[in-house]
Amino acid sequence: MQADCEREGAMADAAVTAERVAGQPGLRRVIGPKLLLFFVIGDILGTGIYALTGQVAGAVGGAAWLSFALSFVVALFTASSYIELVCKYPRAAGAALYTHKAFGIPFLTFLVAFAVMASGLTSASAAARAFGGDYMSQFIQLPALAVSLTFIVVLALINFRGVSESVKANVLLTTVELVGLVIVIGVGILAFTRGIGDPGNVVRFNEGINPFQGVIAGTALAFFALVGFEDSVNMAEETHDPARVFPRALFLGILVTGFIYMLVAAIATMLVPIPTLQGSSGPLLEVVRAGAPAFPLTLFAFIALFAVSNSALINMLMASRLVYGMAHERIIPGALGRVHASRRTPWVAIIFTTLLAVALISVGNIAGLGGTTALLLLLVFTVVNVAVLILRRDRVEHEHYRAPTILPVLGAITCAFLASPLSGRDVSQYGLAAVLLAIGVGLWLVNRLYVGRTEFDPAKLGKHTATD
Repeated sequence: MQADCEREGAMADAAVTAERVAGQPGLRRVIGPKLLLFFVIGDILGTGIYALTGQVAGAVGGAAWLSFALSFVVALFTASSYIELVCKYPRAAGAALYTHKAFGIPFLTFLVAFAVMASGLTSASAAARAFGGDYMSQFIQLPALAVSLTFIVVLALINFRGVSESVKANVLLTTVELVGLVIVIGVGILAFTRGIGDPGNVVRFNEGINPFQGVIAGTALAFFALVGFEDSVNMAEETHDPARVFPRALFLGILVTGFIYMLVAAIATMLVPIPTLQGSSGPLLEVVRAGAPAFPLTLFAFIALFAVSNSALINMLMASRLVYGMAHERIIPGALGRVHASRRTPWVAIIFTTLLAVALISVGNIAGLGGTTALLLLLVFTVVNVAVLILRRDRVEHEHYRAPTILPVLGAITCAFLASPLSGRDVSQYGLAAVLLAIGVGLWLVNRLYVGRTEFDPAKLGKHTATD
């Protein structure tokens, strides 16, 4: 596999050189293995584990770590498909490009792109809800909804001002987020040595539930904590030898975060009663409080606020740039692609996405918004897992990583199952996802009526999410 990926990397670099010779400058390749690994880990870490651990425990019981474990396995199935596709087509576009190449249906490609955008909004809205909850209350007591709405508006102002995303800066941001989780793990180990908590809780399920159904229901929500790895494909054109680097970085990133999540979930249910965890919008704060009462809670709350803020900003940046990209490609009304004359930022797209986020925050809670994010991405991942099998017919000149066929098959089946009502998912999440997709369909229809354009290049959309 390594030899295949090295040959593919050489081909990709040669293609970039050819583009430059032809007068079309390629993106600068500045990302190596370590930076890409930090990017993957940083994209996965954030709101999910800091805010939804208690909700997952509420669905399962003390064995909540099993739901994170199952989410980890499903993520690995889908990651194998993304690795094959990014090795085969090392371009910044992701799911939209793969859907376009596999099915050739512009409307389906658009739906996938819009679903990814909508998942960014629901994820950022969940983060905003978490920001206005128990973590913020360590500093000041204010109405949670008002804080959440103010937070999303502040993010819009930052977005409008212009944020140049740097993968090197992501190393610092990821480190801070990891520190918070290391603190929780350290608290758990310390508590265990002192005889605090009940280790037996990690193998207990809530009374009156079928353990299998409980774990599946928890997984449908816990999957939110594992999403983010798919964003790394947008960095393909800026990575040295992407086909060699991506398999290691993506698999290792998911392995690291999956292990940390399972450990944190086990510690949380060992130290804190399930009702307390479930009722808190800052469940890890309760873990620190129970396991290390002398630890300064404001310090941990600050780290948690930092983590959810970083997740929210990244998602709002992605959503606004994707809307701008779709408008720029003339597949939704062009007005959404207007750029501010002095700030050079897509101000109409920023307003549009912020208004949608405000509406989502006003009607949704952390669990509902997080679950809707997972639902939207599970649907996208189902399409991607099918696409990788269809695209096996598309031969490319270079050698590339090929996932064992069973992995995308299992990926498609498990993602479709977790997205279905059989997973025990709350029906309100389907309604929220349907409304968001209906907005996209409405924009598509209006644009088609007045512009008549349906064909577009999905590769150009990915580049708007990779840089500012």
